[in-house]
Amino acid sequence: MPAPSHAPAEGAARLRDALHRAVWRWHFYAGLLCLPFLILLSVTGSLYLFKDEIDRTLFSYRTVVAVRAAAPLSPERLVFIAADAVPDATPTTYASPEAPDRAAVVTMAGPSGKTLVYLDPYDGAVLDRVGRDAEAMRVVRRLHSLSFFGPVANGLIEVVAGFTVILVLSGIYLWWPRRPKGGRGGGQCGGILSVRGDPAKRVWWRDLHAVTGFVAGAGLFFLAATGLPWSIVWGDQLRALSNRAGLGLPTELWAGVPVSRVPMGEVLDTTGWALETAPLPRSEAREGVPIGIDRAAEILTGLGMPAGYELALPEGPAGVYAAAAYPRDVTRQRMISLDQYSGRPLVNVTFGDIGLVGRGIQYGIGLHKGEYAGRINQLLMLAFCLATILLAVTAAVMWWKRRPKGRLGVPAWPDDRRAVAGVTGLVVAMGLVFPLTGLAILAMIAVDAGLAGLRRGIRRPATA
Repeated sequence: MPAPSHAPAEGAARLRDALHRAVWRWHFYAGLLCLPFLILLSVTGSLYLFKDEIDRTLFSYRTVVAVRAAAPLSPERLVFIAADAVPDATPTTYASPEAPDRAAVVTMAGPSGKTLVYLDPYDGAVLDRVGRDAEAMRVVRRLHSLSFFGPVANGLIEVVAGFTVILVLSGIYLWWPRRPKGGRGGGQCGGILSVRGDPAKRVWWRDLHAVTGFVAGAGLFFLAATGLPWSIVWGDQLRALSNRAGLGLPTELWAGVPVSRVPMGEVLDTTGWALETAPLPRSEAREGVPIGIDRAAEILTGLGMPAGYELALPEGPAGVYAAAAYPRDVTRQRMISLDQYSGRPLVNVTFGDIGLVGRGIQYGIGLHKGEYAGRINQLLMLAFCLATILLAVTAAVMWWKRRPKGRLGVPAWPDDRRAVAGVTGLVVAMGLVFPLTGLAILAMIAVDAGLAGLRRGIRRPATA
């Protein structure tokens, strides 16, 4: 009797190995692009998770005040004091104190830019003046979005988020236990659930990377997914699609309301994702006496606006009082615009008015920022940030230990073209979901093909 053929099993094993190598190469490329940015995002994200705590400790001299029995000064009085403190500037927004022991903040716009004036709401003492773009947590936030470096750099966030999704999915594939050669064995958890060797050996770093990725992969995927709605292409398209489907901005609340071409996000920092591009209403009356800041604040309080709201002051005779609150409890988020002459609410949006997609994204963003579930939420997101830094460090050490001297050490493509085409096709398909990432993928394929052709051209004369 002829011996049974092992060819089908061996062929399947070779294909699995080829797929593994092709996925590894793309995992390497995605990591090469992402890791520096992921470290920056993790460090800045870790800091921003504790924004309130940092403000109350490191910057308590300007954010925390002593609670007194006397009633606080009126908002209008505080705005006048801020205007005196920054000559040749115009007040643009007033941020009410979040709590009795917190400062009020007035934004002044002048020739040299915007200045934040921190005020004791009880006696009007000026606690500090700082350029808006120099305020510590704003710098952290702008570094986190890369908007600190301009709109082009901000677009890189979308590229990084898309590649992070590729990193996580390819990493899980590489982590997934493979049948040992020979078809037997199993029960080994080294590199799967435990770390082998010691730090002097590459396998220790490889296992630490793999186990950390398995444990934190879902969190990294979540952070990338909940950050994408803020991206300049994918996020804007998602917002537009959800608005057209009635699942985002409640456009019916703007029906019959005169509007400007100015988006709410240009005058307020605290609009939330769904309302960021909503048009700013206009006051209907062009003549008359404005109601003033104090009356606007009274109306807002009567309508249930939470403490700590930001109030944008009218710009010109058609301007409005536009207010937004973004408390930690996302269900209490609010946006109200008042006619500056009559005080009539032109638009009054509660969290429940926002469509299903908009609410879901706001929940995701709240969790992303550690705002929704208290200290547990903060610590969980911090753990994911620290795990991401650990993944970046272990990846760099692994690469350094395995790379040939004087070379980049890119994992080689497998000889099986089916594996190369299949894995690359899946990566390109993911690029269709994330447009800017897709362009980066095509650029990487072109560069990779060009370098491969150059290497073949260099080797050919030597073998002729």
